[in-house]
Amino acid sequence: MFTKEEIKEQLRAMGVPRDRAVLVHSSLRAVGEVEGRGEGLLDALIEYCTSEGGLLCIPTHTWAFGSREYPLDMMHPETCIGTLPNIAAGDKRGIRTPHPSHSMAVFGDPKAVAAFVSGEGRTVSPCPPEGWYGKICEMDGAILLVGVGHNRDTYLHCVEEMMDVPNRLSEVRERRVRYADGRVEVRRHQGHRSEGIRDVSAHFPKYEPAFRHHGCIVDGFVGNAPTQLCSARGMRDVMRLVRERSGGIELLADDAPLCEAYYR
Repeated sequence: MFTKEEIKEQLRAMGVPRDRAVLVHSSLRAVGEVEGRGEGLLDALIEYCTSEGGLLCIPTHTWAFGSREYPLDMMHPETCIGTLPNIAAGDKRGIRTPHPSHSMAVFGDPKAVAAFVSGEGRTVSPCPPEGWYGKICEMDGAILLVGVGHNRDTYLHCVEEMMDVPNRLSEVRERRVRYADGRVEVRRHQGHRSEGIRDVSAHFPKYEPAFRHHGCIVDGFVGNAPTQLCSARGMRDVMRLVRERSGGIELLADDAPLCEAYYR
């Protein structure tokens, strides 16, 4: 069993920042047994990542609940992406953003958190550059992939929005959000949709060799889970380079490796 202090030492050894935003995607099964279980892992992440003014961001997505009356229902802190997100969604130390499909729980100094999530209500797309995903990049923050790969790296959807990649978003629809106090809000919302491509994110790992070539990834462990500490700005810059050199062609329709000329 890993103690919380051992988890924090692993984060320290990787160089995970404590003064910027860190977005964590995780597999608790890959991490193994931790003191306090999932709640203990969340405690360790909060204590470490916010200790010097940083923010811990845990995705609490509900995109799989689109057919429900309330795709996001904050009276019932349920997510569709795993145990740690479910725990984070109901943790009163954080603020959960009210996005219909791609909400996020953010932990840290209350004033810093409030500033970080401000303006969220005006966003329409799933991972808007003007929203919290884009702010992680602006803050020179990091993405921490704990026991998962880039197919779970939702931030890369934001980068595609930054680059205005076509064939990525659905038509605008209305979705109902219910807040913890029972208030209901109707939100304009787009989902991820790519004509002719079943799952764009399944092909995001194609970028990993390019990220590694440009030094965007530091490897380590959280518990037993192989972990990638990824630079948000670095990955953005590499994807821009690849798109420029490829002439803007569709790169995520299959699993064919990226042409090395696009990034070397």
